[in-house]
Amino acid sequence: MKARIAVLGGDGIGPEVTAEAVRVLAAVAARFGHEFEFVEALVGGAAIDASGSPLPPRTIDACRSSDAVLLGAVGGPRWSDPAARVRPEQGLLELRRTLGLFANLRPVRTQPEMLDASPLKPDVIAGADIMVVRELTGGIYFGRKTRTAHEAEDVCTYTTAEIERVTRVAGRLAMARRKHIVSVDKANVLETSRLWRTVVERVLADEFPEVRFEHMLVDAAAMHLLRRPTSFDVLLTENMFGDILTDEASMLVGSLGLLPSASLGATSVGLYEPIHGSAPDIAGRGIANPFGTILSAAMLLRHSLGLEAEALAVEAAVTGALASGLRTADIAGPGVPSVGSRAAGDAVIGRL
Repeated sequence: MKARIAVLGGDGIGPEVTAEAVRVLAAVAARFGHEFEFVEALVGGAAIDASGSPLPPRTIDACRSSDAVLLGAVGGPRWSDPAARVRPEQGLLELRRTLGLFANLRPVRTQPEMLDASPLKPDVIAGADIMVVRELTGGIYFGRKTRTAHEAEDVCTYTTAEIERVTRVAGRLAMARRKHIVSVDKANVLETSRLWRTVVERVLADEFPEVRFEHMLVDAAAMHLLRRPTSFDVLLTENMFGDILTDEASMLVGSLGLLPSASLGATSVGLYEPIHGSAPDIAGRGIANPFGTILSAAMLLRHSLGLEAEALAVEAAVTGALASGLRTADIAGPGVPSVGSRAAGDAVIGRL
């Protein structure tokens, strides 16, 4: 297979972790007889510095002409002035909108060898396997925004069509898993959540009658993710709630650096990125955990290129590296030796 992959390193540790994922993808191409072309482009703060825009036209063109997009992270204190009219995060939000990426998939799966890396009790988190489906282009992040000296407003808006399409994604995923969906909202307070609940009920009942589903308020979901995480299969939620809950869920596996994500739309072109931020405090030191980005590359192979065997090989290689005791600094624990980003990438490539 021939494929073109846009690589947007972004800011902070973004270029470091995407470099390791690119090396892994190149190794996959060599091992399985594919030809991958990598096209680098700017996004976020780096793009602001170079062009004044967090998402330059050249970057949009590179993404639109590619089969998939691999992204590192955006943002940092250099561009964090609250009064700034142009911010790195605007580039990521606009890229999602431009590519029509409305469903964000964030798998959270614990591994026996990593149970001690979590701050939670091993017997609580053992066996947790959750697929979070987060609506990505609606809600408060994309609603009307106004600000004066004494007042600010962020409007949360959802349409029936937006809720229907992301619910169908969750339904299809649930059918391939344990056929259970927990839909998270705040229907006791928010009108958008009441609409969300009504539409989710209708779509699942009409189109996925085999799927068992329940509604859960977001505050209760936050509690039960830590109290009984193994009870969740597919967790479906709106944009902001999903953003917050998946950062919380990262503590089940021990680190934000271990979790991948895939942002998908109506076409096969997807955006793949770790869920962590740019971590400017460790940028340039070569110690960032690249596993979340490498696992995002595995999701790229699966969802955009249709290469399931190759995706499984990458995931098995990461699992094998962790099972061998290899640890980056964020998951090493007191007194445990750690390796840098390059060595972590080498460990995955060696197992391919």
